[in-house]
Amino acid sequence: MPDRFRALADPTRREILRLLGEGDLTAGEIAEHFEMTFPSVSHHLSILKSAGLITDEREGQFIRYHLDATVIEELIGKLYDLIDPGRSR
Repeated sequence: MPDRFRALADPTRREILRLLGEGDLTAGEIAEHFEMTFPSVSHHLSILKSAGLITDEREGQFIRYHLDATVIEELIGKLYDLIDPGRSR
């Protein structure tokens, strides 16, 4: 779980997650939204993938990235537990 929170600590990675929340994208499509090198975007995607926040699927010569909403929901639940440990589930 700490890796997931560390992955979310970076504003660029949070923006990538927001973009993927709108729909699946390739790395190139994601890179179009940022003023950084493609290797930098790939690095952020790698961190998000390692944290289990996104998945990928090869489509021909491209890799399409998907938001793992189940993991995001789990993280939100953990955050709520920090705020209100006695809340009912």
